[in-house]
Amino acid sequence: MSTTATITKQFMTSEQLLEHWQGHRNLTKRVIEAFPEKELFEFSIGGMRPFAKLAVELISIGGPALKGIVDKNIEAYHEEGFAPQTKEDILKKWDEETDIINHYFAQISEKRFQETFNLFGQYEFPIYQNILYFVDNEIHHRGQGYVYLRALGIEPPFFWERF
Repeated sequence: MSTTATITKQFMTSEQLLEHWQGHRNLTKRVIEAFPEKELFEFSIGGMRPFAKLAVELISIGGPALKGIVDKNIEAYHEEGFAPQTKEDILKKWDEETDIINHYFAQISEKRFQETFNLFGQYEFPIYQNILYFVDNEIHHRGQGYVYLRALGIEPPFFWERF
């Protein structure tokens, strides 16, 4: 009698996924830093939101979402809790959220990444898909920031330099 063993190779560890995400966050932080104060809050093209508002969206997703996943709390998404007045406010909160992301991400087991979770009571997907969405959404909005910086005559950071 012959037995066939199935071996599953993992593409990426949770630590590598977090490192990838934090690399994107490092780059987005550098985009925020590249903006002049006034333009960060006021400049837009074609009716898109200023980059400060996009940064607030990103700040309002990562940490709160991971906390919700860990606590199994399906609280609705909202941005109202953070209304920065300066670039320094945004950068300070960005760093605080980085610590929160690291804290809660470490509490999600490999097994839970496959678990379906109704994020913010709206997005019912496996946890790994929600996390990939956080990264995709950040890349999308950072692209808007690159367009803004170029329109302002400012060279944005190289997109491949994430650390």
